[in-house]
Amino acid sequence: MTTPPPTLPNAPRDHSRVLLDTLAAHRGAFLQAGALSLGINLLMLTPTLYMLQVYDRVLISHNELTLLVMSVITLALFALMAIAEAWRSRLLVRISDAIEARLGEPVFLACFASSLNAFSGPPGRPLGDLTQVRQFLTGPAVFAFFDAPWTPVYIGVLYMLHPALGLCALLFAIAQAILAVWSHHRSVVSTTAANSAQQAESTLLQSANGNAEVIESMGMNVGLRRHWNARRQARQTTQDAQHAEIQGFGALSKFTRQAQQSLILGLGALLVIDGQLTAGAMIAANVLMTRALAPIDLLVGSWRQALGARESFVRLRKLLDAHPPRSTLNDFPAPRGQLCLDGIRATATGRDAPILEHVDLKLEPGTVTVALGPSGSGKSTLARVMLGIWPHTEGHIHLDGIPLADHDRDTLGPSVGYLPQDIELLDGSVADNIARFNQPDPDKVIAAAQACGLHEAILKLPRGYDTPVGVNGRLLSGGMCQRIALARAVYGKPCLLVLDEPNANLDEAGEIALSRLVRARRDEGATVFVISHRPAILSAADRIIVLQAGRIRLDGPPGEVLSALPPPPQAPSLPADQSPEPSPA
Repeated sequence: MTTPPPTLPNAPRDHSRVLLDTLAAHRGAFLQAGALSLGINLLMLTPTLYMLQVYDRVLISHNELTLLVMSVITLALFALMAIAEAWRSRLLVRISDAIEARLGEPVFLACFASSLNAFSGPPGRPLGDLTQVRQFLTGPAVFAFFDAPWTPVYIGVLYMLHPALGLCALLFAIAQAILAVWSHHRSVVSTTAANSAQQAESTLLQSANGNAEVIESMGMNVGLRRHWNARRQARQTTQDAQHAEIQGFGALSKFTRQAQQSLILGLGALLVIDGQLTAGAMIAANVLMTRALAPIDLLVGSWRQALGARESFVRLRKLLDAHPPRSTLNDFPAPRGQLCLDGIRATATGRDAPILEHVDLKLEPGTVTVALGPSGSGKSTLARVMLGIWPHTEGHIHLDGIPLADHDRDTLGPSVGYLPQDIELLDGSVADNIARFNQPDPDKVIAAAQACGLHEAILKLPRGYDTPVGVNGRLLSGGMCQRIALARAVYGKPCLLVLDEPNANLDEAGEIALSRLVRARRDEGATVFVISHRPAILSAADRIIVLQAGRIRLDGPPGEVLSALPPPPQAPSLPADQSPEPSPA
């Protein structure tokens, strides 16, 4: 296995704790929210005390002044409670904003890093998970968690009014707790099934949208609709089952609430008839019972949101643990471009057989190396591995004698040029894409375009270098997109240039410009690695390697390697009487 890079002094030991550490940093704010909850719940006793005084004192004494004073005091306490609730809400919002400010960028970087390692989940899900955690922290569920510990206090007050009232409240609290536990177990199963079915349908739809041209041109809609309908029906079935469970649970919860309100009132009336309770205490008990069970009721109603937030929290922890912030040293000298691969083995997720195995390769500055090999031999994977964007399970990669993983990507990036096989331009202008979305340097942008023979073609565009390319370069031709991507790769004259099939969409003039560019970068001391089958680029090669089944089978000067390659198979010749007829003009 690959030897991990040395741990740097400033590297955190447990990156998965960044979420917990962020929450712990706001411990004081949570304590303030708890203290405010204490005050709010004490003030929640105000309506109960007011009713007791009105029914059992004011109505008996007919003292209007007492009623006025009590009403004013009650309104003042209500105002104080409203201020406390608003303050508590603002505290939680501030905590939520602080979490976003601290975790937004690490989650974004981890999300981006996961896409380099064949991350199977939706690309934007981690940011959605962060949003869900933030919303949970400012939602009603958190208030319920703060208020739930006061349920025993309210039940105790009911017990002080009359033991039967306290016992009734306790029984309903236990019933609601059992209902919540049952709902949790049922919702986990139904939610998992519904999410899986929805993800399967969404994945197929995204794949279809990404291949719309192929599907339309070859009439694949009928078969595709059949597969989509099957997944849609599976999703609908699971969602219907989930909805039925939610509705059934909601109906049962509603019945429990209505029964509790009615029975506590009936029990209070019975106690009043027996002379064991006053009318004021009966009314107050009804209000107090509702308040005592409200946090539990809110917890039950917010249980699904709490489960979703917990799942999001777990996914975020796993993501941050799998893709921690890069620990780098920033005092490395400017790279020269010497790249060494030693015993590299690489594979893909879900694949047993390696894509690359025992690859040893050393690339020197001022040389051009061309990689040949059949499809599936590992050429593109080799290009990604040597750039550090594809994980390797064994071996070592060094750039100028320093482990590639120790380099800061933001610092190293300008010294690396990469043209992938699948070209995707970003939504912006031509200049933005060439300048790698940094602040464009007009001289460097024009120099990169001229090096690729692209300058004149760009000037003919409607807005020149300011012409938008569209999403994935849809507003431009394939050849133009490839040449812009090539100009992006050579922008700033990087010392390491890796080109994967750079002439796939180029015409003859483009190939000539490419060969000229490769030679120029070699003469300027850059390390150039090219994957290509086109003969024009072979003339610029100082070295050719041939990959087969993930191994380097041939390696040497172009003449020796090309002479060692088996001749391409020739089509069988037809007899004279079976020679094909000339095509009609």
